[in-house]
Amino acid sequence: MSRTAVVTGAAGGLGRAVVADLATHGWDVVAVVRAGGAALPDGPAGVTVVEGDVRTDLAGPLRAVLRGRAVDLLVNNAATGTPARPVLTEIDPAELLRVVDVNAVGPLRLVQALLPSLLAAADPLVLNVSSRLGSVADQAAGGYRHLGTSYAYRVSKAALNMLTTCLAGELDGRVRVWSVHPGVLATGMGQAGATTPPEEAAARLRRLATSSDRTSPRFVTLDDPGGPDLAW
Repeated sequence: MSRTAVVTGAAGGLGRAVVADLATHGWDVVAVVRAGGAALPDGPAGVTVVEGDVRTDLAGPLRAVLRGRAVDLLVNNAATGTPARPVLTEIDPAELLRVVDVNAVGPLRLVQALLPSLLAAADPLVLNVSSRLGSVADQAAGGYRHLGTSYAYRVSKAALNMLTTCLAGELDGRVRVWSVHPGVLATGMGQAGATTPPEEAAARLRRLATSSDRTSPRFVTLDDPGGPDLAW
């Protein structure tokens, strides 16, 4: 029986690679892209595109294309960032709120919209694409201070990790919920000098999604999916 995945932020980078990888391996994929953004290229069969912004309610458009199908996997990949402004006096509070809305509240909206479809699946999983920069423990230890990442990005990914733990607690035994650090990716949002192709990260994510690990929540890095989880 074919499995169904919903992937946000599917027009480019990791999201685009995840859509292609899952479809190539027999999944039915609903690819969520922003209206007016980059279009998905012709590719494997089994991909349905939904135009929409994760800052809005997508329940209606998603229900229309799912037509009652269960959702086995939700990949909350849509994300945004800001220029690296790690200095307090340069922070725009409105910009921080916008980034949190996309990176943390967007995944909440998707889980709310798809919860009945997730609960209808035999073994549903939510993968929130986070970042090691969202680790409060590592940030407090000064581990990434040299990167100069913006307040907005760090705050939003820490909020996403907390959302992961909250959802995992409420949905315990029904839906597994994991945060995933995608690794140092060679994409538009990646760090300078990044070398991991998004296609390789997508393959690692698929293998992770089909693993039998029952732990929930988890904070996993695709750089070492079989290794120890990251610190929250």
